[in-house]
Amino acid sequence: MRAFHGQMSDNQPIRRTLAEKQKQLRDLRETLATMKSHTAPALRESVQKRIRQLESEVSAAPALKAGEQRNTARPGGTDRPRSPRRRPERSI
Repeated sequence: MRAFHGQMSDNQPIRRTLAEKQKQLRDLRETLATMKSHTAPALRESVQKRIRQLESEVSAAPALKAGEQRNTARPGGTDRPRSPRRRPERSI
């Protein structure tokens, strides 16, 4: 069965909001803290690696948000000027 464009099986990264990333970071830290001493080192390292990635993304997020706010020229979101509406000409 073929996937349609935008389907989750398109091997595209899942986009997460800042709040979702912060929640995932809390969950991973809790998971790391509750790991037993006999947990596989590879699993422990992969969780630590993901925690480091999320920490860097969360710390960079406020800077990215500020940059986006400066780049918006108009509150409407478009850069082109609005033209007045024209009435269609009527033939009598």
